[in-house]
Order: sequence, then structure tokens, then C-alpha cells
Amino acid sequence: MGEAGKKQVPLRLSSKLYDEIAAWAEEDFRSVNGQIEYLLTACVRQHKKNGRPVPEDFEQDRE
Repeated sequence: MGEAGKKQVPLRLSSKLYDEIAAWAEEDFRSVNGQIEYLLTACVRQHKKNGRPVPEDFEQDRE
């Protein structure tokens, strides 16, 4: 089993999103998994701070 207290979650991403996260992770010297965890943590903190998990002008590409 992995690190204590961590859960495994299956996640499906588009190829485009995966590639963008992988490139960002490389810039930040993180693994893709580490980058996803970092981004989710930042989003949860932002949501707790002001009730919004992402900026109001956020647009998500639909594929």
C-alpha cells in the first residue's frame, strides 16, 4: 500500500490535459501525480478561502 493516509483514485484525463499537466509538472520538478495533488490542494484552499474553487472567468475546454 502507498503512503499512510493517502487514497488511490482512478482518474481519466484527456490527452491534451494530461500533456499540459505533464509539461507544467516538469517545469515545477514534480511528477504528474504530484502536480495533480498540488493543484487539487491549491484549489481546495482557494475554495475554503472565498467559496470559489477557481477564478470566476475560468473556462473549461469540452472535448
